[in-house]
Amino acid sequence: MSFNPNFLTTLIGSVPYTDTAQTCQRIAKQIDIPIWPQMVKLGFRENMYTQYGAVLPAVVIDDEKEKITFNTTEDITPALETFYMPFLEENLDYFHLPPEHAQGFYAMLEQLRATPGEWIKGQVTGPISMGLTVVDQDLRSSLYNEMLADALVKNAAMNARWQIRQLKSVRPNVIIFVDEPYMASFGSAFISLSREQVITMLNEVFEAIHAEGGLAGVHCCANTDWSVLLDTQVDILNLDAYGYLQNLALYPAELRRFLDRGGVIAWGIIPNNEQIDFVTPQGLADQLREGLALICEKAAARGVSIDPQEFETRSLISPACGLGPTTPEIADKVLAVLAETGQRLRNN
Repeated sequence: MSFNPNFLTTLIGSVPYTDTAQTCQRIAKQIDIPIWPQMVKLGFRENMYTQYGAVLPAVVIDDEKEKITFNTTEDITPALETFYMPFLEENLDYFHLPPEHAQGFYAMLEQLRATPGEWIKGQVTGPISMGLTVVDQDLRSSLYNEMLADALVKNAAMNARWQIRQLKSVRPNVIIFVDEPYMASFGSAFISLSREQVITMLNEVFEAIHAEGGLAGVHCCANTDWSVLLDTQVDILNLDAYGYLQNLALYPAELRRFLDRGGVIAWGIIPNNEQIDFVTPQGLADQLREGLALICEKAAARGVSIDPQEFETRSLISPACGLGPTTPEIADKVLAVLAETGQRLRNN
């Protein structure tokens, strides 16, 4: 699928609002590529880990303590069999988002039935971040339990496929971002995974998205080894460009290959915190263009040719990260600045 977004706007996922219908209406009206919102202020089951955990084998969701864990004290073989049977049968409905886990998903479906448009974005928590965050009863990360790690990958892949089929009922073109905030720790003592393991895990999810005719994105809200993500089968790379744009210049060869195969960059140039009070749409548009020129200059210095014009059509813009942790007042400003920054970038 050829995708030339020319600085269209989109969001990451989480929002700080509590009125689901109003939030969906606003996003559909204000954002070029609307998302279904993760309504994290509505309760524990809406957070990015619990949201996708309902059918995982041996999972324990404790609403009172607001914890999601795995219980591996007993033989988990029966739970794994229950999980893998619908996977093998390609029963996508088994991997659906329960309404009590994702009120924004179902509300946005209803909103977009009355709102014409071409694109919609969904999101799923990536297996690496899920596996490092959700632990077992001994506080061991599930990512290091081989059986659970494979289930995390397949759960993300199947949920992404299910989402695409639902979202295609209201918009013909679907993007699914795989949210991997913990990739910021790749290469440190916090993640004992090889480059090849990361690429294999993520590619399984990306391939599932492609199988349903969707575009696959990946979001990391801090700095990481961008060469790892650029070497996957991802179509859209989303980074915190407000804080880390220049770091992408360290990987010119990988970026060149990514662009050659049609890759798109989603620049998170809009701050998602109190910094929004100290920026302007024109200032952010200028900051992004200067950053893109710098990437091209540094690439040229290393013998890699990237024309700034390539970024003109192959760029999305977004907030630096999700808006869930912030206040409604800050989120209001972020949405307004995002929309105007996109207009300025397209019109300049």
